[in-house]
Amino acid sequence: MSSYLRNVWYVAAWDHEVPIDRPLPRTILGERVVLFRDAEGNPRALLDRCPHRFAPLSLGKVVDGCIQCPYHGLQFGGDGACTRNPHGNGAIPKAAQVRSYPVVERWSVLWIWMGDPDRADPGLIPPFRSMDPESRWVGKDYLLARAEYQLETDNILDLSHIEFLHPGSLGSDAVKQAESDVQQDGNTVYSRRLTREEQLMTSLAQRYGIPEGQLVDRWLDTRWNAPAVMELWVGVAPAGAPDPRAVGKQVPFIHLFTPETATTTHYWFATSYPKRMGDEGRRRAESDVQYLREPFEREDLPMLEAQQRAIGDSDFWAMKPILLPGDAAAVRARRVLTALMKAEQDSKAEKASAA
Repeated sequence: MSSYLRNVWYVAAWDHEVPIDRPLPRTILGERVVLFRDAEGNPRALLDRCPHRFAPLSLGKVVDGCIQCPYHGLQFGGDGACTRNPHGNGAIPKAAQVRSYPVVERWSVLWIWMGDPDRADPGLIPPFRSMDPESRWVGKDYLLARAEYQLETDNILDLSHIEFLHPGSLGSDAVKQAESDVQQDGNTVYSRRLTREEQLMTSLAQRYGIPEGQLVDRWLDTRWNAPAVMELWVGVAPAGAPDPRAVGKQVPFIHLFTPETATTTHYWFATSYPKRMGDEGRRRAESDVQYLREPFEREDLPMLEAQQRAIGDSDFWAMKPILLPGDAAAVRARRVLTALMKAEQDSKAEKASAA
């Protein structure tokens, strides 16, 4: 079975990572890709390899919406076709073509399709309206994790770990007693956690405007879409309400994972506030992301990377992991992803046998 699901949209970059005048190299699913913008500002993606002498195109520059090879100056458009040969009479060799990838800019993100381009339907991109740059201030950041991407999914879908891994920032002694529920709608998995009468860490309570010493009910509700993108709503309400979600306030946190290789993962994370809040919303979005980077970088990543070293090349399920109640959502997501990859491989095999 393939290591990756191919016919699905992966995150390739934040929108601001690819300016109009500069290419961005990125390895996705083990393939070197170069991202750039054409003359109209639309995002484009090509295999990061010139077909002449195989120089990385990302070392070149963007010229009139095309990318120019740094070695001999051949230029390629967003469809991968060579548009200019500066040598001799300028004739363009018929084989001067680079693989191109469908790319869509949506929800502050550049999404790339690594599979059959004829199946690249933008309607399949999961909704992330909480990152709509037209209506919300979006605070964004990025980390590279030296761990397999499904370990990252497990980490977000099982937030019971925050009591133990993040005791000084995100966790509390009450987390392990959370009321939890897991639902599945088609291939989408939902995890809902509610902790009652919780004493938040002082730094976290201040961010929510919670008076010192006040107990709260806190919820962490996550939506997962294949292969590894999640929208997490974190909310708080004064302890004791029959339905805290109906009376409290909540903030979205986005976690987007794309495999770089079999053992490394691109990690984009974000939060946002309505633009009607003005500069206060912008400042809070940026401040919240800065606050989160500390536990993500200094606590989550070292643990995930230690897991990866312990697992090595072994198959996750072959190692027979024991399961705890908090694993339900992550296990469900792994099974959905496995089924999608198997269906994709079966369809590919059927087409090959019919050819």
